[in-house]
Amino acid sequence: MNTVGLVAFALVGATKAIRENFDVFGVTVVGLATAFAGGMTRDLLVTRIPLALSSPVEIALGVVGVSLAVVVSAALESADEHPLTQVSDAIGLAAFTTTGAIVATQAGIPAFGVVAIATINAVGGGAVADILLDRSPFILLGDFYASCAVLGGSAYWLVTTAGWSGGTAAAICAAVVVGTRVAALVYGWSLPTARTLGLTREE
Repeated sequence: MNTVGLVAFALVGATKAIRENFDVFGVTVVGLATAFAGGMTRDLLVTRIPLALSSPVEIALGVVGVSLAVVVSAALESADEHPLTQVSDAIGLAAFTTTGAIVATQAGIPAFGVVAIATINAVGGGAVADILLDRSPFILLGDFYASCAVLGGSAYWLVTTAGWSGGTAAAICAAVVVGTRVAALVYGWSLPTARTLGLTREE
């Protein structure tokens, strides 16, 4: 799960940086930040040394994702919005949600913490990447994205609490995240804003 998430998110982040005309160093930084920021935050929350700082393999996987982004961007127009990239993003989201839930569960963290760490692991990198790209994190702007991670983390906790195996819980978690994210892309799902709910005064 972690391997899939690293490659997929590095690809997604790097394609966004390429679209913004970042130089090679900038593309690499944004790609690696997308891949690692969420996982590093997760590791700090469970008080362990981040894998990104202790495993050269992790960095190598991130570089593979960045390299794939360069190839994809050369072959496709608007690669960051192409279905291939969006599906990769959904797969990365599922992989990191599941990884976060597994790590939190192994650390003995209660239900809320499992869901919170799974979500942070999944969307933290994308939020950092958006900040580096000088724009508001899109997970805060009504898109049905972080909600997929919340649903997946909740599913993982419910399945493990019911006594099912960790492997089954991981599979269900990943399926929930991919399924809801793809459905959101296909049907244009989004969360309501304060304005659409009538909670703010019209200007």
